[in-house]
Formats: sequence, C-alpha cells, structure tokens
Amino acid sequence: MLEESGAILKGHFKLTSGKHSDTYFEKFRILEQPKVLSALCSEIANHFRSWQIDYVAGPTTGGIIIAFEVARLLGTESRYIETENGVKTFRRNATIQPQAKVLVVDDVLTTGLSLKESADAVRSAGGKPTAYAVLINRSEAFDDPLPLFSAFKVDAKTYEEHSLPDWLAELPVTKPGTRKS
Repeated sequence: MLEESGAILKGHFKLTSGKHSDTYFEKFRILEQPKVLSALCSEIANHFRSWQIDYVAGPTTGGIIIAFEVARLLGTESRYIETENGVKTFRRNATIQPQAKVLVVDDVLTTGLSLKESADAVRSAGGKPTAYAVLINRSEAFDDPLPLFSAFKVDAKTYEEHSLPDWLAELPVTKPGTRKS
C-alpha cells in the first residue's frame, strides 16, 4: 500500500536530521490518500483503544491530520501543536485538562526530535504524555521512556555526512522535508 501510494522514494536524500539515506518517505503521498492514511491510523487506534486516552495531539503539518483521524477512531478529541518562536506549543486558545492522558502522534520517526518536542508542549500545557505513535518508523535508535507504537516499521539506513558509502556519494543529493537541518 505504501509503495502504491508513491510514499517510498529511492535515491540520495539529505534528511532533516542532517543525515543521509537512500530511502525517503514522502508523507504527503500518504496524507493525501484517505484510504491509506485511515488504514495506518486504524492500526494506531486499535493499539491504544484500551488506554483511556483523553486527547490525541500531533505537530503541524502532517501530525495534525493523523491526530484528527486517530482521535476520531478513538472517540476522543484532538489537539494540534504548532511552532512559535522556535518552540512547539499549543496555540489558538487550545487547552488540555490538567493531567489528561495524551497520545502524541506524528508521521515519520527518524530521530524523534519532533515527538520529544511535542511531548514537552503537552507537559507545558499541563497534560501527561502517555505514549507515542507514528505512521512510519525509520529510526535506527529512538530512546525515550514513553512507549512507542509504529503502524509500519522499516529498516532504512542513515549515514553521517563524513561516512557516506561511495555508491551513495556518487548519486545527486536531494533535500526533502520541511525542517531546517
């Protein structure tokens, strides 16, 4: 389903983390196809159905669509995390009840920075981040005490700039994504 959606790209990519890879996941090919997105979000909702989640929160851009769909499937509310002055936060008068259990969702996990920053925003708003969930997990090592669920896990090797294999260094590099490296 992911291959058919055009979400899996091959080549030489410089990721938002600054690392390089021969595999990139174009999340917008998933987000623009309700059938594909709903199937992945259903996996997440089914996993967390018994957790008594109060809110599902996700960061802009892709995370807000995922938060909406997972919250809809769980029968709860969603909240959206935006970046203001370089910090992830809740804006537009969004509130979270004190100590509310919040599932933090996002599209693609590579380093986990966006998830961790989003959990910090939940804590700052008075909520309790309970777990993380992502559509696609391409992380080689994600270290956090909160549980993580991935609708799809893939082995996609990343390389530091100074340790690129020759075959990858020979390919022209593309810089996809939205976060500045």
